[in-house]
Amino acid sequence: MCGICTWAMLVASLAWSGDPAPRPHIVYLLADDLGWGDVGFHGGEIQTPHLDQLAASGARLEQFYVQSVCTPTRAALMTGRYPMRLGLQVGVVRPWAQYGLPLAERTLPQALKEVGYTTAIVGKWHLGHFQPDYLPGRRGFDHQYGHYNGAIDYFTHVRDGGLDWHRQDRALQEEGYSTHLIAREAVRLLAQHDPRQPLFLYVPFNAVHAPHQVPDAYALPYAHLAEPRRTYAGMVAALDEAVGQIVDQLDQRGMRDNTLIIFHSDNGGPNPGVVTSNGRLRAGKATLYEGGVRVVACASWRGRITPQSVVDPPLHVVDWYPTLLTLAGASLQQAAALDGHDVWETIRTGKPRPHDSILLNATPQAGAIRVGDWKLVINGTREHNDGRDRAAKRRADTPAAEATSPADVIELFNLAQDPYEQANLAAQHGDKVRELRARYEALASQAVEPKVAPPTPGFVSPRVWGESP
Repeated sequence: MCGICTWAMLVASLAWSGDPAPRPHIVYLLADDLGWGDVGFHGGEIQTPHLDQLAASGARLEQFYVQSVCTPTRAALMTGRYPMRLGLQVGVVRPWAQYGLPLAERTLPQALKEVGYTTAIVGKWHLGHFQPDYLPGRRGFDHQYGHYNGAIDYFTHVRDGGLDWHRQDRALQEEGYSTHLIAREAVRLLAQHDPRQPLFLYVPFNAVHAPHQVPDAYALPYAHLAEPRRTYAGMVAALDEAVGQIVDQLDQRGMRDNTLIIFHSDNGGPNPGVVTSNGRLRAGKATLYEGGVRVVACASWRGRITPQSVVDPPLHVVDWYPTLLTLAGASLQQAAALDGHDVWETIRTGKPRPHDSILLNATPQAGAIRVGDWKLVINGTREHNDGRDRAAKRRADTPAAEATSPADVIELFNLAQDPYEQANLAAQHGDKVRELRARYEALASQAVEPKVAPPTPGFVSPRVWGESP
């Protein structure tokens, strides 16, 4: 390590040495495609005792927003910026995509390393793998274990014929159910970690995303459910068990009192009513309605977050970036402006959120914004998870007046009175529509053109994803 880097880490350490509240360890647990109604603390039929216990030990974030599909949520978390600024607002990074999270972006693990954190990712990346510079080990993670794509086989770890399982960004042949392996690796890292060194452990499970696969024992208690929900329920049970193992290891190491644990899903449940349950929330994954972008979420830190508390103010995944950096003592000064705000006092004391608007997304054909209790949805029935239909999309530099048309479907909801989005109030509140539309267009005009990845004719999957064919 260079002398300047060593000196910087020493200065950072000394700056905190007299602080009675040392920098917390951060364990960030991310589920994939988990339905709002599929946890016990939301009244779900699937047993999730470990998640229920985690939520009860801290705060349930009951109006926590993310993006409607995988990659955009992960990009927002890693940067504290809305994905429309990154070209990642439409769809996910496909296996064959020749792009990823822009290299100019300062990532969460990079910023935490600046103040001496050890950083690790155990699980799903999904932010680009077509060149080495886009891999997790080049984006701030000291340790990498897991996969780059979504929708891998849980047992073979293969996606479209190519192996997608890696340690330190090198191919890894390993047997086992991926949820079990991810939990085992996270527990191993915790068992070996020096508690005196601040740790950022990011655990993005591929569970409970399709393909729906689970060892038979986990689905057996749900034999009364029809497929594919039966297998999905078993997958949730395996995920819950994995979370319990990780939290238990924190307790065994005596790290729990100085660890902030965060859990949420990356988007709402897909195919609600068939596979997942989003409770009474409208619609699901890949839509801008509450069932697509409002997710199960909780945060726990003994002695800092009140047990069994409920945080009602709306929060967004972009808020975690500045919140975690502030708790860690890292600088928020950077070239790219943040969209997120430090919401620690909102979580800890219920203080009002520091800004009143949340951009839920802005794509060339659809978008939504929440301002206070009001939510404006533009073309909400148009799913926007598939970036391959370029003909249907306008360029980001198209003037707002040309970007919309009378054919746009406009919906306005008052979520305080109508949390399930049943009553479109646009006709009755034209002034509110104009107000929110103006705020939406001001943000949407800052969007860059979405990156998309049409299937390349003749494309052949590599033997190992992330390596040359």
